[in-house]
Amino acid sequence: MADKPKIPAWFRGELIGTYLLVFFGLGSVAIEVAFGGQFGLFGVAMLWGLGLMVAISVTGPVSGAHLNPAITIAFATFRGFPKQRILPYIVAQIIGAFLAAASVYFLSAGGLAAVEEAAGITRGHLESIDTAKVFVTFYPHPGNPAHFEEAGIQLGLMEGIGAEFLGTALLAITVFGLTSSKQPKALGPFIPILIGVVLAVLISLFAPVSMAGFNPARDIGPRLWTVVTGWGSLTFSHETVGWILVYIVSPCLGALFGAGTAEWLFKHAEPADS
Repeated sequence: MADKPKIPAWFRGELIGTYLLVFFGLGSVAIEVAFGGQFGLFGVAMLWGLGLMVAISVTGPVSGAHLNPAITIAFATFRGFPKQRILPYIVAQIIGAFLAAASVYFLSAGGLAAVEEAAGITRGHLESIDTAKVFVTFYPHPGNPAHFEEAGIQLGLMEGIGAEFLGTALLAITVFGLTSSKQPKALGPFIPILIGVVLAVLISLFAPVSMAGFNPARDIGPRLWTVVTGWGSLTFSHETVGWILVYIVSPCLGALFGAGTAEWLFKHAEPADS
């Protein structure tokens, strides 16, 4: 009898799927920051959405394409996903995001260095947030327009928590609603497209506040990468423990709320194609 692969297919699926999602997304941001791209916010959001479409389509049959610790926890809570796989799934997702950040860095390192030199930015100092934002989510968005400051608008911890909670909740409602057994089977091929479009719209709406992370793995993996590429502890210390509340805790709670809402919506409902 042939030996089973040492790395389960589902682990590989989550790793590769998260890599694809984060590579598409961070790559679009890197083009904007390092090479003066012309995507704009909506263009970046669309590339994140496209990355999610591709990742779900490629790895969905292998691992279910959670691609997000918050979604994994929600599936374990409401859909009977095996609880012993929660941690391995999250590890695979973080590794995938870390490798995606590494890939984007090696493609954009020269451009980032040129931007820093031209702007007098010393990597690892506070001003280097302007280049670290290629990889790391910050609240408020470091690129917020100057008129916010002029008008005395303060976007801080509570706004960041609210944005990440609500954005992830809406994403989870979409995921759990579209994958409900009550949905018509004919919808199946369109699910990756619909989820990707929703992610793009949510990023467009929430990015000005919190950079629209909605995914703890997407945050942790690239944040760890910046530690070894010159930003040091800046990306962990800049917002003290606030980043944990905004980008780790809030998405997990938001996903549970959104998934629970979707499950409640479909509870006792008749299948749409019955």
